[in-house]
Amino acid sequence: LKILVCFGTRPEAIKMAPIIQELRDQKLDFEICVTAQHREMLDQVLSFFDIKPDYDLNLMKPGQSLNSLSACILEEIDKVLEKCKPGMVLVQGDTTTAFIVALSAFNRRIKIGHIEAGLRTRNLGSPFPEEANRQLISRIADLHFIPTASAGANILRESIPKDKIILTGNTVIDALFTGLLKLQKGYMNDEIKSLKQILKKGKKMILVTGHRRENFGSGIEELCRALLEISLWEGVQIIYPVHLNPKVKESVHALLSQIPGIFLVEPVTYPTFLWLMQRTDLIISDSGGIQEEAPSLKKPVIVTRKTTERTEALEAGFSFLAGTSREKIINIAEQVLKNPPDYFGFENPYGDGSASKKIVEFLKKMDV
Repeated sequence: LKILVCFGTRPEAIKMAPIIQELRDQKLDFEICVTAQHREMLDQVLSFFDIKPDYDLNLMKPGQSLNSLSACILEEIDKVLEKCKPGMVLVQGDTTTAFIVALSAFNRRIKIGHIEAGLRTRNLGSPFPEEANRQLISRIADLHFIPTASAGANILRESIPKDKIILTGNTVIDALFTGLLKLQKGYMNDEIKSLKQILKKGKKMILVTGHRRENFGSGIEELCRALLEISLWEGVQIIYPVHLNPKVKESVHALLSQIPGIFLVEPVTYPTFLWLMQRTDLIISDSGGIQEEAPSLKKPVIVTRKTTERTEALEAGFSFLAGTSREKIINIAEQVLKNPPDYFGFENPYGDGSASKKIVEFLKKMDV
């Protein structure tokens, strides 16, 4: 079985990295293709995990639309499939890259393995376009590697055959443990050294991220207004690695630049972000990956989305759904900082770090 591993964004790269390492360790026949839907942030992860793509489509362009990006991926990945001739294409999650690569493989009658299958909000507008992407991938995928039992239940209700569904956990936990181990062994970079100088010891820390399309404009502005009020609280500091998308960056800097207690920084590398997560008291984010990682670090997350497909974290009390309501964000932040949740004895519902091994062991048994 020859496998083509495809991804294009930083979150995909993080979640595919442990699979790639496991494919290497198990000596399977595989190649790697990146679309570079994100360029700078993708390259950081490739470097940290020592991943060298066999094909780099380098498709990122300033201001490109989803349709323009989709058309470019569809055209360029077809050339890769023709040259590589894989028996199986692996895609991850719900990005435009994942859906368009899966569609291209389907059109060539190449089998599709979907990593992190089965997540659902049942609302095509939230997250946008990710909810549509993952539902569409499920209609054409051959194997569905699910992170949790509830994800499996979602696609069973969509008439996906039970023997095509494999429960593995989420590979982001595998990547997290790999990154934390490197930090424990003394990994250090200039970003971490700089942040150590900026962040004040003895102050509670809030880590913020945001990038969802449905939050562009008024959603990001509401978040910023909440952060402005929180920054006035005594003994609190906010660190915000700002996404490179101009629709995020311009709004955030317009409202939060030069505010005491708020540190706006460029997007940080993956190990630096792990370092920040270890040290923070609260995370405010619309990221799906962070909702999965934070339980392993026993960190609470305010989710700045109206819906979430990571319901397990909500049920376990690790995540709190606030949308972009300024009032809700402020109220939850105040409650969590004053009375931190006790997560002693809680296990991460998204896995124990063995997902990649389970996926590759399954692939080894296949005959295509």
